[in-house]
Amino acid sequence: MQTIRKSITFTRQQNDWIKLQLKKGDFTNDSEYIRNLVRKDQQQHLKLMELKNAIDDGFKSGVSLKSISDIVKEVDNGLL
Repeated sequence: MQTIRKSITFTRQQNDWIKLQLKKGDFTNDSEYIRNLVRKDQQQHLKLMELKNAIDDGFKSGVSLKSISDIVKEVDNGLL
């Protein structure tokens, strides 16, 4: 995968936090930590979009004649 070099400015507090993550051994360098944050942000955005789409689908489907307890039972039984 092609990489692109970026220049980023951090506050001292942010830099100290990044260095702490490296010191703990979670990451080997600053770039690895930042890329991890970007991946997490991408995953969170994808989950949010999936949730928004599910909500839209729910609104489009109209009003259900089922009770909430019926719906919960269906979810618990793996029917939904």
